Amino acid sequence: MAYTQVSAEDAAELLDAAGMAGPVGISPLAGGWANSNFLLQLADGSRVVLKVWNERTPEEVEELIEHTCWIAEHGFPTPVPLQLSGGERMLVKDGLAWMLLPFVDARWLASDPDSLHALGEVQARLHAVPACDGLSTSFSMGFELWGTLFERAEAAGAWSPFLRMLEQEAVRLKADIPDDLPSGIIHGDLFPDNVLGTSGNVLVVLDFEEVCVGALALDLMMAFVGFGWQDGEPVTERWQALLSGYESVRPLTDIERAALADLHRYATLSIAAWRYWQF
Repeated sequence: MAYTQVSAEDAAELLDAAGMAGPVGISPLAGGWANSNFLLQLADGSRVVLKVWNERTPEEVEELIEHTCWIAEHGFPTPVPLQLSGGERMLVKDGLAWMLLPFVDARWLASDPDSLHALGEVQARLHAVPACDGLSTSFSMGFELWGTLFERAEAAGAWSPFLRMLEQEAVRLKADIPDDLPSGIIHGDLFPDNVLGTSGNVLVVLDFEEVCVGALALDLMMAFVGFGWQDGEPVTERWQALLSGYESVRPLTDIERAALADLHRYATLSIAAWRYWQF
């Protein structure tokens, strides 16, 4: 998706800072709700991705780069921005952060059992990465966002039936979901447009924009909402494949298993709340 137009001159400036060949082609890439993504074809035949961050400040992007590099340094398959001439990994143009990323020539991961088993394994590996300094402990699509929606509705006198339902659900879920679930680094948005791979193989996980320290089992249920539903219904076979892959690396605890139904509901409503807020 592209919100910011990128000229050949813009692309050449960034490529020159990275010591790379000049651009011979620029085309928008699908995906990305909070940024502009372009595929750059270079004069030497290589390809890279140019990303412009439209809804994050440069300071927020710098922090996100640090977190992504930390995760990658621990062996997790996620691309990090290319280093530029001064050692930095982004440039600031017109108040926005611009960066270059490696291009991975692959499709979004499918939802067949082998692919979901592989996704479960990879997600469990992420959950084994130790938390680094500076990570938020608030899941940005969850109760914090819901509270913002409630406050705006109250101030405007514009409560919709969806928000009234969400308000009731928030009370119940806060009471029912344990506070002491195992926690660690979670992706928070492990949906198909954030995972590239082939059948039965995850190549890279993209866009750690919602990364935080949170309940590991919630992250698993978010992945199930993203990959495990079809025609508005959860598919049991897909859940079993995702869970078996995950537990081949990290078995769930009893308290996590007992909370799965509530976490699934929380994850589903969190996506609905985010879409309500965006659209």
